[in-house]
Amino acid sequence: MTVKDCDHHHHHDCERRRLFRRIACAVFTLVLLIGLVIFLIWAILRPSKPRLILQDVTVFGLNVSSLPPTAISTTMQITISSHNPNTRIGIYYQLMDVYAAYRGQQVTLPTLLPPTYQGHNDVTVWSPFLYGEAVPVAPQFAEALNEDNNVGAMLFNIKVNGQVRWKVGSWISGRYRLNANCPAYIKFGDPKHGIAFGPAMKFQFVQGCYVDI
Repeated sequence: MTVKDCDHHHHHDCERRRLFRRIACAVFTLVLLIGLVIFLIWAILRPSKPRLILQDVTVFGLNVSSLPPTAISTTMQITISSHNPNTRIGIYYQLMDVYAAYRGQQVTLPTLLPPTYQGHNDVTVWSPFLYGEAVPVAPQFAEALNEDNNVGAMLFNIKVNGQVRWKVGSWISGRYRLNANCPAYIKFGDPKHGIAFGPAMKFQFVQGCYVDI
């Protein structure tokens, strides 16, 4: 279409196309600027992942059945604290659950943790109960479990899984997967390594967890 044709025959169509092109360019420029601002804020602030600490484990019951199939039953309460190390970024914790594992195998049911918002440098403490009743242990771990039971010492891994979202001002990020591993070496055969509460035994750790986001 020539300029002359546009001027005389399709003037309104040409003006409409020019207007659409200008609107599209303006929208694209605005989106690009918003994305650039968000990227600069993200790059400058650089959120640090939360720090989780296993404070203690209280064992109310721990029983190993050596008869095939080898199984483990346990009831325990754990205390985990989470610290937000960021000074300008808040953290939302969502769909969080925690369970105990032995040699990588889950031996308790997952316990849900309440959704939590953590402000700048805030600390949150969770104290959930974990239950596992006659959970069969994989055959390749049966001998090791019986040996640990006879020695009176067992390494559990407290696993925390969920999602986190970062909050900067009024902006909230998308969801990021959080996986944490908290080793808990329990010497249940020696009362010197724990504090007795009737039939229960409390073991204090205060050790950091491995956190991956």
